Amino acid sequence: MKIPDYNSPTELKLFMERKGMAMQKKFGQNFLVNANARRFLIDELEIDESSVVWEVGPGLGAMTDEMLSRGASVVAFEIDRGFAECLSNFFASYEQMNKFRLVQGDVLRTWRSHLEKEGQPDRFFGNLPYNIAATIIADTISDGLRFERAVVTVQKEVAQRMCAKPGEDEYSSFSVLCAWAYDIKPVMDLAGGSFWPRPNVDSRAVVMRRKESFPCCQNPIHFQKILRALFASRRKTVKNNLSAFYSNSERAACVLEKAKINPMIRAEELSLQQILCLSDASSAIK
Repeated sequence: MKIPDYNSPTELKLFMERKGMAMQKKFGQNFLVNANARRFLIDELEIDESSVVWEVGPGLGAMTDEMLSRGASVVAFEIDRGFAECLSNFFASYEQMNKFRLVQGDVLRTWRSHLEKEGQPDRFFGNLPYNIAATIIADTISDGLRFERAVVTVQKEVAQRMCAKPGEDEYSSFSVLCAWAYDIKPVMDLAGGSFWPRPNVDSRAVVMRRKESFPCCQNPIHFQKILRALFASRRKTVKNNLSAFYSNSERAACVLEKAKINPMIRAEELSLQQILCLSDASSAIK
């Protein structure tokens, strides 16, 4: 099966029509038809012949082809059966060399079992659909899987949440979780015209580099529970949210005092370091 021209929306459309395939909106499918952007993003991934990359949502394999051509091994997670069949045909020779593996199905349901069987990769890449972007990033962090380096393209609003600082409107528990595990920086904005079909939103690519100083707290599981509790109700003070978490306002006051945090502020004013300190104070007070 001949690989279509990844830079030509017309050829991609004709290829899919010949195969009786159609883009499915529920999967957030959009092909990056900007060749310069594709090369730039893979450059940012910093791969070589020793790299193992998990790619989420490869589609017809434009980015897969670029990574394989640079010598990396790619594990592609694809939910669309039509795309999966095409990928198997396009990259059959790489599969025979154990450089390409396809994992078919919903990545949110398949990544854990693949991790258990095959081990942890060092790279992660994906043009992530809006409906799963935050979930897959948060789930991997929460489950202890951190990639040495990741490059993801997400809806611009998701990227803003990932990079948000205390006091900013986009700052949330997701922002803190990302900052806990990674150093994150935006590297490229992609307007709708870079994709086919053209989406109604702008996208932003970010690079995530694994923090060496991790987890920086005594109990990572407890830290995540505290984090969720603090942001449970954004309009409430940290004392009120912690009081609900403990079912005990006195314990909440004691923990906040030990952590030297003003009980009347809201969670969006707290830095990562303050929340880590709060978690340790909470673990120490029975």
